[in-house]
Amino acid sequence: MNRPAILAAALAAALLALPQGATAHARLKRAEPHAGTTVPTSPKVLKLWFSEAVEPAFSTVEVLDPSGKRVAIGKAHLDAADRTLLETPLPPLAPGRYKILWRALSVDTHKTHGSFTFTVAP
Repeated sequence: MNRPAILAAALAAALLALPQGATAHARLKRAEPHAGTTVPTSPKVLKLWFSEAVEPAFSTVEVLDPSGKRVAIGKAHLDAADRTLLETPLPPLAPGRYKILWRALSVDTHKTHGSFTFTVAP
């Protein structure tokens, strides 16, 4: 085997040996209120769990009311015991369907974003 082939084989082996988490992104695993559900009363806190730790200074949450207007919410913060849990205090929400828009920056600097809805029952 020649030298370039040996180097290529060693590089391929090294890449395969990298941990899978090295290429991961902070994906939304679950939320409270759960996506697509109807809750009987206005939740006091929105909780978003991610697949890995997020950087709160660069992660955002927006709440849009049934007319599409932004709801004034509290600042998102990480749970002290769980760096994958981003919590946002909510004001009292009137009955209707709310859209949540989130952006997350994982601690490995990858950005992700998404949205979901939930409904507050009348």
